[in-house]
Amino acid sequence: FMIEWGAIRRILRASRGDSLIMIATFLATLFLPLEFAVLAGILVSMARFIVQTSMPGVYSVLPDADFRHLAYQPGQSSCLQLAVMTIQGPLYFGAAHHCEEAIRANLERNPHQRFLLLKMNTVDHCDVSGIQMLESIVRLYRQRGGDVFVMRASRAVRERMKLTGFEDMLGQDHFLKEDEAIGHLFYRRLDPAVCIYECPVRAWQECQNLPKHVYPGGLPLSYRGVDSLVADIEPQALWHQLRQGGSPPLVIDVREPVEFKRGHIPEAQLIPMPGLLTQTPDLPTDRPIVFVCRTGRRGARVVTALKEHGYSNIRILRGGMLAWEAAGLLEAVDL
Repeated sequence: FMIEWGAIRRILRASRGDSLIMIATFLATLFLPLEFAVLAGILVSMARFIVQTSMPGVYSVLPDADFRHLAYQPGQSSCLQLAVMTIQGPLYFGAAHHCEEAIRANLERNPHQRFLLLKMNTVDHCDVSGIQMLESIVRLYRQRGGDVFVMRASRAVRERMKLTGFEDMLGQDHFLKEDEAIGHLFYRRLDPAVCIYECPVRAWQECQNLPKHVYPGGLPLSYRGVDSLVADIEPQALWHQLRQGGSPPLVIDVREPVEFKRGHIPEAQLIPMPGLLTQTPDLPTDRPIVFVCRTGRRGARVVTALKEHGYSNIRILRGGMLAWEAAGLLEAVDL
């Protein structure tokens, strides 16, 4: 006999797609010449492949209970600022639109997630259409005040990104190592005020020891456009003013005590941001004041609020403590 019943049963158990190919080939064999029957099986197989690869899985992932692996967990609450999404398949012309729509849909569901980390270890091919899709996503996030980062892109995909100019558009520092990616974004990009005062979720390992506070009536935390409306001072300029004698500016650190203890400018006074926003401030008006936080966003919020109370000679440290350290002023930091 030419029919292998064991092989047929095995195919039927394997998957619906394989079963469909087998049945189509069998029916074509009954009604068409053998060579056309084989061709029909090949065409059905190709059609199945195109359908599968044109709709790869694109979904958000979160750490497991041990924070060792990122996995699809639809029942888990997501981070308020950062989305980590994986693409399960090649990024070619047939799949680019589907991937872009999935990423845009996730952003619509989570409009506060200004940062996107793409996990691309299963993307083994990326053509020009895929590159154009990635460029469109980068522009979308940057227009909303956020950014896009990539981790675990294969050598072939990185080479295609380099040849098409996408690598330069995104930036070399936006390609992150998997074991460092979340930590880098958490400490260098995410807004700590959102983490502490707005977001109740502890999605990442870095969140576990972070103070979480909820205040009656909430806090005025909207930062869109605030950073560009307040006066600031460069780290080097502040450093010189604090050491030139006379009447140096008053430096107020608006971070949480746990952050302040890790390192701060020695001359700074600690007054956490909620104390300045929820109570009537009692600050001197006869000397300049510089507000310091990690990145500058909390300081910008404080300055914006204090202007409504009549304070005018107030500024923030541009770039916050991250910029202070980057300027090589570590000798002026208590540890």
